[in-house]
Parts: sequence; C-alpha cells; structure tokens
Amino acid sequence: MGTLRDLQFALQLKIEELRQRDTLIDELELELDTKDELIRRLQEELDRYRATVSLPGTSAASAACSAQIEDKQRTKRKTVISEPFTLDPVTLAMVSHRSCDKSEESQRLIQAAFLKNDLLKNLDEGEIRAIIACMYPTPINQGCYVIQEGTNGAQAYVLEEGRLDVTKDGLKLLTIEPEDMFGELALLYNCTHTYSVSAQTDSKLWVIDRKSYQTILMQSGLNSLSHSVELLSSVPFLQSLPEDVIMKMSDLMEETHYSEGDYIIRQGATGDTFYIISKGQVKVTEKKAGLEEQIVLSKLSERQWFGEKALWGEDVRTANVIAVGDVTCLVIDRETFKDIIGGLVFDCSQELQQSHESKSESDKDPDLHSSSTLSDFQIICTLAVGEFGHVDLVQFESNIKCFFAMRVLKKKLILNNGQREHILREGRILMEIHCPFIVRLHKTFRDPDCLYILTEACLGGDLNSLLKDKGYLDECSTRFYTACVVEALTFLHCQGVIYRDVKPENVVLDERGYAKLIGSRCLKRVEMGKKTWTFCGTPGFMAPEIILNKGHSVSADFWSLGIFVFKLLSDGLPFSGSDPMKILSATIRGIDHIDFPKTISKSASSLIKKLCRSNPSERLGSQRNGAKDIQKHKWFEGFNWDGLCKGTLNPPVIPKVKHPSDSSTGGHYSRGPVELCTNWEDF
Repeated sequence: MGTLRDLQFALQLKIEELRQRDTLIDELELELDTKDELIRRLQEELDRYRATVSLPGTSAASAACSAQIEDKQRTKRKTVISEPFTLDPVTLAMVSHRSCDKSEESQRLIQAAFLKNDLLKNLDEGEIRAIIACMYPTPINQGCYVIQEGTNGAQAYVLEEGRLDVTKDGLKLLTIEPEDMFGELALLYNCTHTYSVSAQTDSKLWVIDRKSYQTILMQSGLNSLSHSVELLSSVPFLQSLPEDVIMKMSDLMEETHYSEGDYIIRQGATGDTFYIISKGQVKVTEKKAGLEEQIVLSKLSERQWFGEKALWGEDVRTANVIAVGDVTCLVIDRETFKDIIGGLVFDCSQELQQSHESKSESDKDPDLHSSSTLSDFQIICTLAVGEFGHVDLVQFESNIKCFFAMRVLKKKLILNNGQREHILREGRILMEIHCPFIVRLHKTFRDPDCLYILTEACLGGDLNSLLKDKGYLDECSTRFYTACVVEALTFLHCQGVIYRDVKPENVVLDERGYAKLIGSRCLKRVEMGKKTWTFCGTPGFMAPEIILNKGHSVSADFWSLGIFVFKLLSDGLPFSGSDPMKILSATIRGIDHIDFPKTISKSASSLIKKLCRSNPSERLGSQRNGAKDIQKHKWFEGFNWDGLCKGTLNPPVIPKVKHPSDSSTGGHYSRGPVELCTNWEDF
C-alpha cells in the first residue's frame, strides 16, 4: 500500500491528465466548429458564385454561368464587413517606410494595371503612387498556385512576367497576361476565393496586402481632411465658425487643378466662387483702360485665398487671377456656403427624438422580464439560422402571451471570424437606443459557449419576403415603409450612430404592420464631422465612398436608402450581377448611368437620384435641414408623418401572424452556469 505522498502524487498526475484531456477536447471542439462553419460557407459561396470569377476583362465561362445563379443572388444578399481596422503607429510607420525598389518600367506596368482595373482606377494619383511604392515582388514557379479556390485571401496581385491559368472546379477559364491585376476584392474584406490561379510558366508578381492598402487610403483621407480643415481655419472670417461646420465645409469644397497661364478668375466676369490655394502660386492682375499690358497687383501662394466677396453676393470680378505653374485650389460656391452657414450643419430635430423616446417608453413595460433569468424562457421554435448562431422564438414562462426573439450566438465563431468588436458595439448601441422604428434589445445573458440576446419579436416577416410574394411594391406601400426607415435613421443619426446596412432583409414588420430596422453588426457611433473607414454593408446597397475607402459617415445611409426605394419599387437593384467586383465597380460609376424601370415614377426617380449623389455631402438628408429635406420631397407630398410617429396611420399590410400554441415543445435553454451580461466588454 502506497504512502500518502504516493497517493497525492498519483492524484496530481491524474488531475493533470484530465486537464490535458479537457484542453484537447476544447481544441477539437473549436476545430470542429471551425470546420463546420467553413463547410457551410463554402457551400454557400459555391451556390452563389458557381463558375463565377472576379478577374480582369470578361470571361466567357463567367458570363455563361452568371444567368444560372442570378436568381439566388437576387434573393439572398449577404452583409460583408471587414475586420476592425485602426491606424496604429507601428503599421503606419512600416507602410510609410516600406518602399521596394522598382525599375521605372515596373512602376509603369503596375500603374497601367491599376488604370485598367475598374476599382483601383478611381483612386487619386497620390494614393496609387503610395500603393505602388508599397508593393513587393514574389516569384512563382511553374505549376505552383498563387490562389487556391475555397481559401481566404488578403492580397491582390499584378503580373509582370510569365503567364497564369485561372481554373474553377478543375476547368480552365482564362489566362492572365502581364499587366493584368487579380484578387483585388481581397483588399476590401476577407473574402473566399471562388477560383484558383496557378503558374503556367515561371512568373514574377507584385503584391499588395489588405492591411497596407487600407492604411495608405485611411492615412491619405485623414491627411486630406486635416489639410483642408487647416486651410479653412486659417481664413479670418471663418475662424469663428464651430468645428463641425468647418468639417462640413471641408467635405463640400471641391479640389480643382489649374495649369500654367490658366485664368482662374477673369476681370469683369460675374462669379459666385471662393478659392483657397492648396498648392502652387497665382498672380493677381488688372487691365486698366488705355493700357495694353496688365498690371500685376500681387502674388498669392499656398494658404492664401481670393474671391471671398462672391460669397456675400458681390459677384463682378475686379481683377484677373492667373495660375503660375501648376495650381490646386479648394473651391466652394455661394449657394453651398450660405446653405452651410444658414443652418450651421444639421438641424437634428429634438422634438422627433423626444416623441420617439416617450412613445417607446409607453410600449410594453420591460418590468415583466427585468428580473428574469435565461431559464425563465421557453423555446417555441427556431425562427432563423445565421452566420454565428440562430434566432429562437421564446415566451416568458410566467406569461405565455408575451413573446420574444432570442439570438443565440456562438462565441467561438464570433472570435474565429474577428467579429467580437462589431458584436459588442452593436449590443452597446442597441441597449442605449429606444425607438419605435428599431427592434428593441431588452437584455443579454451569457454562458461559457454562447451569448443570448433577448429582443422584441416582430413576427410579420421582413420586406424581402414581402417582395418575393408580391414581385414589387406599389408607391403607397413603398412610401410607408421608406418613411419608417427614415424615422429610424433620423433617430440613429441624432444619436451619432450610422447604420450602414439598409436593405429589405433588415427591415421587419411588427404585428400592426409597422416597419422596424433590426440590429446589425454594421452599427457604429461616429462623432459629428468625423469619419470611419471600415468596409461594411451589402454589395449593391453600399455607398461608393465605402468601396473606395474614402472614409464615410451618416451620408452613406442616405445612399443605401435610395437603393432601398429602388428595390421596393422594382424588385431589382440598379447595381447588380453575380460578380461582387462588377457590382462594386458599377456602384462607383454611379446612379446616372442607370436606366430606371417603368415601375418607378418620375418623382420617385428624383428622390432616388438625390439620395444617391456621388458626393456624400450633396445627398438629400446630408444638408442643413437633415431628414426634413427628405420629408419635404415631392414624392412624400401629402404623407402623414405625424400619424406615422403617433402610430395612428394605417399600414399597407397587416401581417397574418399565427400565434404559437400555449404549450411549448422546444424546451428550455441549458440550466447550467448562466449570468446576466451587463458588461459588453467581458466576453
């Protein structure tokens, strides 16, 4: 018989063995979850993009397959959101100092590839130069893969030497030649490659990774914004304006370029424009009666300005202003300037906000479930399955007539996909927001494996389902649902929150038939006058500035709102197709290149086009009156906004909601260790 010490040692060994087994089980479970998710995603991508390739030029194979998957693409449009990105000093320093040696010939080849590319040709010249400087070379031997179908990518490539084969499901689709670019979708977000690229011969590639690309564009945007704000702040008669007004004005000022000898202002002409010199030098001259030569009155250089009298209505120019060499000016016209000064940016309706808050407080009092625990809810059925879990319909055990929706999210999947910050941000924002046009978040629970998010249940279905049933909606119905979304966005924007994913799938109907925005990982709080750079939203609904990494704010929601109206009235999208890159490229080209279907009236077309202006600051809703400009548009003429907010307006459709039976068959959630989740930072 062993001594006590021997027994203690044996017990310790056994405990250590059990601990190692537990660790191994955890690792295997995580691997299984990851593989299950990968299989699900690959199957989904296979369904959506079968035989579809996002590559330079047109592919006969891609074109032939586009029609086959168009129906699936129409009915299911997935939100894409890149991992959270911040401009950290280490990455910025690395990118700023990384400059791989390239011959002039290599630089010209890469630049030519950029200018042929539908996405990157829209970048500024300086941004293209900075990205080219950051690209590094990599050799690929014959027979080796650059990209393998089904893997995730984070790089884009330009071929300098050699030839590459593009294949899908083992079938060759096309050959990539020198000066071609591919893989550019991976610069925007963590996408799954739908094709393989292998070397037909020994080849040389130039590579740019997503983090460097995003860093360059974000730094460029911040530098440009900072420079224009600094220039505006240096003008004496603008120095008394609030910071947010200066920020708004910097957004609206256009950058204009002039060459040697160009007349920027001509003596005697009428004008309504104010100029600040960003780069270069100009000379101010005057032509006196009886003299042939112009008299040079002065020279102005960077940070100086001219034409300010035109802002106040004095529009007859008394002198010439001529470019000396290359000149860049920031320009703003009288009407835009007065619009900003007159409204001091946004008139965020406090009455609207208060009426929403008071109404939401008069809704079902949450006291009924304020002290509830997870085990107090009975599962009735599963309503939907999502990327990180599922949604259950549940009822409060002590009140079987009180229904809720419970989102059950797996922590491992959230962490594996880099979405922790987005999920936490969504929860924090929704816990603080009470608006009758936004689905209410009541409380959250957590256990070791899952997050449980309790929200109100809107059982009338989403607007995408309604479109499937009806084909497209009439103007009266579209006007009602659009008004509900306008009220929701106005409330969010007044709270400094952008939504970034307005689409029919994210708008649900309650039992009365009123529409509400659901929660979204794309929600983000952004300070007035500031911007955010995360690639976020749904291709087809996404604003151009998000695609081009120009930085975006609440104006992005108005673009999506315009696409939302188009979709409801036609059951189609202005920017659509089976290839995500083609959708994004068409979006950048803009709404003016689109032929509107006959189901969209002239007044509705006018609203859509004003919401979808390429310049974010020019969009309806982005100017000094905010959402009031949308409400006053002729398409909404006669609409009862007051009745909508008070809930007295009759909705176009009253959903036929079948209430589940009193007896629940789904059981309860685990009665293990569960706690109320009050601190969103603690995962």
